[in-house]
Amino acid sequence: MHRTARRLADKIFALRWLRRACFGDRGSAPPARPSQQAQGKDRAADAAGGSVHYAQRDAQDVPPTFLARVWQRFFVEPFRHSEETSREGVLSSPVQLDRRLVTVMVVAALSLTAINYVGRSNGSAAITRFLAAAGFDDLSERLRYALQVHPHKQFHQLVWWVTTCVVCYFVVPALVVKLAFGERLRDYGLRVRGVQNGAWIYGLFFACMLPAVYLVSLQPHFLRTYPFYRLHEGEPLWPYLVCWEILYALQFAALEFFFRGFMVHGTKKRLGFYSVFAMMVPYCMIHFQKPLLECLGAIAAGIVLGTLSLKTRSIWLGAALHVGVAWTMDACALYRQGFWG
Repeated sequence: MHRTARRLADKIFALRWLRRACFGDRGSAPPARPSQQAQGKDRAADAAGGSVHYAQRDAQDVPPTFLARVWQRFFVEPFRHSEETSREGVLSSPVQLDRRLVTVMVVAALSLTAINYVGRSNGSAAITRFLAAAGFDDLSERLRYALQVHPHKQFHQLVWWVTTCVVCYFVVPALVVKLAFGERLRDYGLRVRGVQNGAWIYGLFFACMLPAVYLVSLQPHFLRTYPFYRLHEGEPLWPYLVCWEILYALQFAALEFFFRGFMVHGTKKRLGFYSVFAMMVPYCMIHFQKPLLECLGAIAAGIVLGTLSLKTRSIWLGAALHVGVAWTMDACALYRQGFWG
């Protein structure tokens, strides 16, 4: 029986060499036959219950698990595609300063600086003084009254912060993309077509984050931080809290465009997949004033959302996920504070 199997293997061996000689490398000679010692080892393996070759083939035939398919589709494939695109761009371009990369990084740094120093209450005070010095006394007084004296100054201060974020996170980068780069905004994450194809993975991440949000809501620092708009005793949800939550969502859409759109897609041609990690660092830093667990979670969220943006080439589902988590956090905080009874 072993002799018959060996003859069949010899014929297959010769046919494979003939096929390579006819259709592949014509100058190649048939590979050397296995030695008698190797043949003896193969027979021993067959006698023990099967050869290594068939074991490997059977292992390859086993379908990958669900997690393996998710990892391959949403992480491995974006990594390979972005790295190939980056390598092709670097090899095809001459050795010179990458103006796009420098522009994106400088604009990002200036935008984050403006949000930190202008978007806060002390920044608004500096703006009112500047307006007064420039001769706009009436406008300066109106702004000072709305932000520092008005009975609902808390809401007005949040509106000021959201306006600063939208300008710095969206308006300025969008102008850079259109005017300086001459490119389409949908190539920087505003693409809508085909977004629904990856909706389920965002829903899965949202479901996984709900228990984490609940655990974080047990921390005292969390209750001192959220919601940003503090309801007074007996104050209803409408109009100020509801309007604030809508503005909060608008701010997150602008934030997603800035980090997962402008920074990731603006640097991927040079940095490849590592544009995600270049974006993740400042994204973590804007959470420094928030609870520690949320700041640590921003590292993982930045990597995951950045990778998904590379995969889907869209920020809209990431923005929806961000808004859903933020609204859930505010709802948990209100519940912990006894607002829901």
